Amino acid sequence: MRCALLLHTQRVDLGAEFASAPAVAETARAAERAGFDAVAVTDHPFPHDEWMRSGGHHALDPFVALSFAAAATARIRLLTFIYVLPYRNPFLSAKAAASLDVLSGGRFVFGVAAGYLEPEFAALGVPFVERDALADEAIRAMKAAWTDEHVHFEGRHFVARGHTALPRPLQQPHPPIWVGGNSKRAIRRAVLLGDGWMPIFNPAAHASRRRTPAIESAADVRARLAYAAEVARAAGRTRPLEVAITARGLGAFGTPRFDRETFLADVAELRAAGVTYLTVNLPAASRAEHVERIAGFGDEVLARLS
Repeated sequence: MRCALLLHTQRVDLGAEFASAPAVAETARAAERAGFDAVAVTDHPFPHDEWMRSGGHHALDPFVALSFAAAATARIRLLTFIYVLPYRNPFLSAKAAASLDVLSGGRFVFGVAAGYLEPEFAALGVPFVERDALADEAIRAMKAAWTDEHVHFEGRHFVARGHTALPRPLQQPHPPIWVGGNSKRAIRRAVLLGDGWMPIFNPAAHASRRRTPAIESAADVRARLAYAAEVARAAGRTRPLEVAITARGLGAFGTPRFDRETFLADVAELRAAGVTYLTVNLPAASRAEHVERIAGFGDEVLARLS
């Protein structure tokens, strides 16, 4: 089981404590020392105030933040968790992804999704009802930009007639694409167009707000992966699918209330269901506390997962 650490770059409300070049560099290096396989950042370019009041968060631009993390590290991978594809022209997204992959030495993992925050779509001038079609077309358009010369791409939303984008990504044919979302549509996107699937634990009570079906247990993950296997067989896909999900039970990490054995048992159950990657959030009120928890997680947990 591999692990990605969600960097606290979303805590821009705390200013330089987390949202600064030294903060990103320090926490990324701490994650690399602790044995994490990747660092991850979120994507919210223009969130709605009502969503913020109900528990949402701001975030640095994902490519800018991951570029600073890349410059401060040597081994750790760089994951967008997640990048909302319909928010941006896919040819611009392809350029940013290829640039980061080249400058990081081939360490970028492109976690993407269709998105669910309708007011943010409206503010960015993107039709919310077309988000799934936009996401599918964006992946196809980016693959063409990454791999072809004199690109001729005729889509419903995006068209290119005789264009070439350089540099090529260092990873060939392109950086891994991990698709977020719990729905069957998202699973099909992951199997048919991606390299990995990124579900989230989502209680049934939150399903309508997040506009994605509930996943509440390892059994739910197993059932979704059975559907993914059906789609793969029908499409003739034989490549394995990475499966990354957010780890549960870490709210008490670093306190006497944290039950390491219970957490590890939950991870073992997820592994048995087919999960290959955990995304880990270690809440902290300060950078020093965050770095301390990163090191502690490496000693207490990552050493047991290798």
